[in-house]
Amino acid sequence: MICEKILGKVTDEEFSGKKVDYVDIHWDEAFKKLHRKTSTGGVEIGIRLDDSVLTRGLHQDDVLAAEGDTVLAVNIPPCEVIIVHIDAHHPHMVAKACYEVGNRHAPLFWGDEEGTFITPYNEPMRVMLDKLHGVETEVKNMKLDFDKRISASVHSHTH
Repeated sequence: MICEKILGKVTDEEFSGKKVDYVDIHWDEAFKKLHRKTSTGGVEIGIRLDDSVLTRGLHQDDVLAAEGDTVLAVNIPPCEVIIVHIDAHHPHMVAKACYEVGNRHAPLFWGDEEGTFITPYNEPMRVMLDKLHGVETEVKNMKLDFDKRISASVHSHTH
């Protein structure tokens, strides 16, 4: 099966009552146009999207196909992340921490609380952030919410 566009969300009324078969798309694949995957139900699919995915990306619960009583939808699995906490007494460190993450071409997301940010885990990033005054980090396994992304794009570019 070839999927060439995003049909909606599993919560849309037109997909109500349908069984959902998920396709895992890892965070660093969400902004790619071409994929070859196998769903949790064993369906082999090819995903060929237009250029709009380069800025929009694939999100949790995006519907890629609907056949009969089943929809094929995106699952963004959890990954290891660094949660960055900026001390309320050092608000100027928000700019420094965000600059340092961006300077390493890493994606950045809003955290759940004021003064928190999330970026995918890598040890050099954590070591660097821990050296900043007024900044603390913790490593956690969680799903990245692309609706909370700060970065203009999300990719796995590294130097």
